[in-house]
Amino acid sequence: MVKSLPRADVLLALMGTPHLSDMVTSAIRLAQALLERGATVHIWTCGHATGLTKQSLGEHKPRNIVSWSQDYPTSATLAKDLLDAFPDRLTWYSCRFCTQERGTEPHIPQITVRPPFKFDEHLEAADKTLFLGVF
Repeated sequence: MVKSLPRADVLLALMGTPHLSDMVTSAIRLAQALLERGATVHIWTCGHATGLTKQSLGEHKPRNIVSWSQDYPTSATLAKDLLDAFPDRLTWYSCRFCTQERGTEPHIPQITVRPPFKFDEHLEAADKTLFLGVF
């Protein structure tokens, strides 16, 4: 039996290198704002963006020498916190090919890894799609 994807108001497709621009911050803030307003959101990471939810990132970034006492969460922690806060309205997927190609396995447990040819199912399940990181 084929399991269909849940419907989503918005699909955020993160396709670019995550630290080349403000893409990650923009995507996390946008997802949070949509979720706080009651929307259902799917996030799909592809390319180097699959590294955002690597389990090996841990909870905190290395300390910043300029702001030694400040603690900064990793992108995996930000994703986990959002997924924990909105378990019924946020789903996060990662492209299997890109994950394996870039060695970003394993992901945090909340991430679903799917083959790239299933991406069209995500497009069909979403009312609106926003691509981030594609120039």
